[in-house]
Amino acid sequence: MLLRLRLLLGSLGGSVLLLALLCLGAQNLDDRVSLRLGLARSAPLPTGFLIGLAVVLGVVSGGSSVALLMPMQEEERR
Repeated sequence: MLLRLRLLLGSLGGSVLLLALLCLGAQNLDDRVSLRLGLARSAPLPTGFLIGLAVVLGVVSGGSSVALLMPMQEEERR
């Protein structure tokens, strides 16, 4: 249980740091595009920010899925 919690907190902490660095780095980008979301459009965002946001979401989803799908250890089964 402790290992799962450490993996989950590590992936969440790492993704928060990546998101902070991404927000700091995306401030000076001039090429901005907006996404079509059904009938609406998103705010104009830099392309690098959108790609980085997808990477951060992948880190969160991958880390949480590994933490949840890990096999139980011998001590946890008792």
